[in-house]
Amino acid sequence: MGNKQSHKVLVVDDESDILELLEYNLTKEGYEVKTAQDGKTAVEKAQKFQPQLILLDIMMPNQDGVETCRQLRENPESANAFIIFLTARSEEYSEVAAFENGADDYITKPIKPRALMSRINAYFRRDVKKQKDSNKITIGGLMIDRTSYTVTVDGKQVSLPKKEFELLYFLAQNPNKVFNRDDLLQNIWGSDVYVLARTVDVHVRKVREKVGDGYISTVKGVGYKFDME
Repeated sequence: MGNKQSHKVLVVDDESDILELLEYNLTKEGYEVKTAQDGKTAVEKAQKFQPQLILLDIMMPNQDGVETCRQLRENPESANAFIIFLTARSEEYSEVAAFENGADDYITKPIKPRALMSRINAYFRRDVKKQKDSNKITIGGLMIDRTSYTVTVDGKQVSLPKKEFELLYFLAQNPNKVFNRDDLLQNIWGSDVYVLARTVDVHVRKVREKVGDGYISTVKGVGYKFDME
């Protein structure tokens, strides 16, 4: 599973008993853990702690989880962290808002500690495997560097959250091949994570906004493909 001692997890929830439960289970698994009880504190702690994974509630005082997620994605210290929402909110609009602002996963309470630890372990396992397979792709004016998780367009660096980066990288690895939403969900989010198919559309739109419209095209009624110049 990799060296868990090197993995940092930030837990954000306004309920002390949930923080204690999660901190206990994560520490038992060997992770380094910090906690925060509101969104603003979470953003401040993330800048110093630089976690690889963040567990985030939605309903919190001072600043809700969705706004907190957006700010975490804007900060270099937390831009590439896995962000998993852990919330009592089960409405679809809350889930969509979470993914639109950079969430990697969305889990509704009540918490099942063993299942949650397994899911977190799976995230880090996939991350380690991807790092081992890392390399660089250059197509036209676009350069994607998996080693440093950087993207440059015509020499200018573009900031992409982790899932947007992985989506772009996966499509660029398979140029001119069409993938439907289920293919992309399976390859980018994995089978152990449930997300809405619409999440793919949101991420494609955001990638296009940042790198330009000329790379990923829509094949109507089928899915998406990366176009070779």
